[in-house]
Amino acid sequence: RKMKNLTKKSICYSASILLTLGLILSCSEDFIDVASNEETEGAITADKAPELVNAVYNNLNQWAMSSFSWNGVSSMTSDDADKGSDPGDTGGDKNLLDGLIFDATTISFDEVWAAHYDGIQRANQAINRIEAFDFDPTLKSRLIGEAKFLRALTYFRLVKTFGGVPLIAGTPDLSIDPAQLLSRATKEATYAFIETDLTEAIASLPEKSEYPVSELGRATKGAAKALLAKVSMYQNKWQEVMTLTNEIIASGEYGLTDNYEDIWKEIGENNTESIFEIQARGDSPTAGTQGYSVTQGARGAGGWGWGFNTPSQNLADSYEAGDTRRDATIIFRGETLFDGRLVPNTVVNPMYNQKAYSSAFSDAWETGKNIRILRYAEVLLMNAEAALATGGDAATPLNQVRNRALLGNAPVVNQLAIWEERRHELAFEHDRYFDLVRQGRAGTVLRALGKPFVDGKHEVFPIPNEQIIKSGGLLEQNPFYGQ
Repeated sequence: RKMKNLTKKSICYSASILLTLGLILSCSEDFIDVASNEETEGAITADKAPELVNAVYNNLNQWAMSSFSWNGVSSMTSDDADKGSDPGDTGGDKNLLDGLIFDATTISFDEVWAAHYDGIQRANQAINRIEAFDFDPTLKSRLIGEAKFLRALTYFRLVKTFGGVPLIAGTPDLSIDPAQLLSRATKEATYAFIETDLTEAIASLPEKSEYPVSELGRATKGAAKALLAKVSMYQNKWQEVMTLTNEIIASGEYGLTDNYEDIWKEIGENNTESIFEIQARGDSPTAGTQGYSVTQGARGAGGWGWGFNTPSQNLADSYEAGDTRRDATIIFRGETLFDGRLVPNTVVNPMYNQKAYSSAFSDAWETGKNIRILRYAEVLLMNAEAALATGGDAATPLNQVRNRALLGNAPVVNQLAIWEERRHELAFEHDRYFDLVRQGRAGTVLRALGKPFVDGKHEVFPIPNEQIIKSGGLLEQNPFYGQ
């Protein structure tokens, strides 16, 4: 499939060199030379437009963007996951993230920040250059829409993680006051920027069914609507959530996978439930997300990985009896997996993340494992939560999700029931910590488990100290993390 072969070449330009601004990009300093700049500028023509967008997609497969550091920041911090691995193996700083005892020097934050701004600069370059090209207007509009969706997704992850961040929409003018460029936008302004990108993407992207099979995996109208619904949910804009999720449901483009466990197998990639996934190539040599599967694979004799980001006992104990999502989410020591692989009793940890398991290339650095980002089940749960807030029917979408897990209808349909359903449906999909913060109960839940969550501080993570230094002190730190 064409989308399974996105170029791995990072396309860099002199205008995106932001090292002086503290935003780390992977471009060669050779591009600083004026003559080579002019040569590079002239070499980028309209026929390269798809490659410019492919480079934005490719950023999602990078180590710091979606793998070890992101797992630490978005998952190990929550009550769903533990650090895992051997007790003495810190993973650099994953013990600090698991224990909520990190600070602004914790390396994972710097890696996540830099990787996300790398994605943003790729999106900006794609948008700015494609807008200047003269070629098929339908394709041009679609490619710009894809880049804006990806930029919105990247900024959404940043705002959930750090709060308001510097907003860079185009090629920065390095002649302006650096303080103006590096000034952190408010959280509200960051969300508004994301909403504009997604609104424009919705207008220009086709539905999933309108793409040829060779292009499956690209951003769609439904993906932009689902992401905008999620962005709206994080701002308690419930009527917008209701409208968008109703439109997705009514479109007929999506449905629930019959068997929950099948979602995470290769046969479940880009299936009826899939709204957006990070694409990987499922053959040899592999080309997927760097280290994603192996860092979370079973560790020890007979294992195949590093053993990090393991399911917590609290998560395992929280499922209702008969919930099929428990066994589909958690690999248990001593079990035989769906592909016949035995997880021996000699592995270090009692549980591992099955959603990260790659059957064909489990111990490869890059596997054929797609990472699911947006699914139809979450649309139903957002619809249920919005219905509860606006006075609509919350039971029907909630029970569709429960019934697929072979559970009966919810005995009570209230906010807590929907929140707990989100936990079990979306475990290890990088939502739980941010959900607890959004719901206003992170401190209560995490402190009860011994995690020292501080209200007013840990709702966001620290701006990386390395980035503050590179900015010459222009980037402002979040409260209670020092400067």
